[in-house]
Amino acid sequence: MIIKINKLEKTFTTYKRGSGFKAALKSLIRREKVIIKAVDEISFEIPHGEICGLLGPNGAGKSTIIKMLCGALFPTGGEINVAGFNPAKERTRYVKEIGAVFGQKSQLIWDIPPVDSFSMNKAIYGIETAVFNERLAELTALLDVAEVINKPTRVLSLGERMKCEFIMAMLHNPKIVFLDEPTIGLDVIAKANIRDFITKMNKKGTTFILTTHDLEDVELLAGRIIIINHGKKVFDGSLEALKSELGRKKIVELKLLMAAEKIDIKGVSVSERTSRLELILEVDMDIISIGEFVSELSKQAEFTDISIKELPMDKIITAIYKKGSKA
Repeated sequence: MIIKINKLEKTFTTYKRGSGFKAALKSLIRREKVIIKAVDEISFEIPHGEICGLLGPNGAGKSTIIKMLCGALFPTGGEINVAGFNPAKERTRYVKEIGAVFGQKSQLIWDIPPVDSFSMNKAIYGIETAVFNERLAELTALLDVAEVINKPTRVLSLGERMKCEFIMAMLHNPKIVFLDEPTIGLDVIAKANIRDFITKMNKKGTTFILTTHDLEDVELLAGRIIIINHGKKVFDGSLEALKSELGRKKIVELKLLMAAEKIDIKGVSVSERTSRLELILEVDMDIISIGEFVSELSKQAEFTDISIKELPMDKIITAIYKKGSKA
């Protein structure tokens, strides 16, 4: 296992005060202390070469976990081991084993070409010239940015800049790369290019930890998903296990020839009625098969078009968030 976390905890101390002048004066003398448990005894292991999605609503604790994995925060309790290191205590040696790409924060220097920023990383990580040149040629070819890297960073498109961010993070050949919203704001083509690059580097052995609100990134990249809510782990498993979390359900988009007053089939519920002739149904395949559903539907209504889809990821994950909130 390249990452081992056992009963990891992180608490923060803050202070409560009321509003108004009197409350402000009172807080100067006596403040009410509030302990916030951002991460609450979380345990998991991630094997080498996996792409793991770390998901959760805003404020769930996932960013705090990533900061502890990167060594930027000391845990309050528990054990953490990444690539044989204690991240916070052995940070100087540990950072050579990791890379990071944050969609909303840049590692590139704004007024100089990315290639000059790459040279800076070469010096920071002590990469030998021959190894650096070979690695840079490989990464620029994979991302098709041989000409782009010689332009000032400020004139690059967002997609071009993100490609250069990946090169910056991976020049020293890290074992683990942390990705935080790596495709945020990108167009469809740029997203596809970034996802293709992540897949190729993963096949070469790089482990990726992905935090994102773009569920398409999760579906197309992650083989394993860990969901955090209120500092606790509420799901840990494969994408297939996640999709079956709410049972074996299908979404059926239906266009009727004539308006039907009611669709009465066991295991089938109307999720949405978009118009008099257009319905969205939810079919529970643990109760009725798709074949039986279509047969029963034909007896109750005439339809001109039917589309059968998987249950949307956002609906599954939202249900897990809600379940975690009640726990």
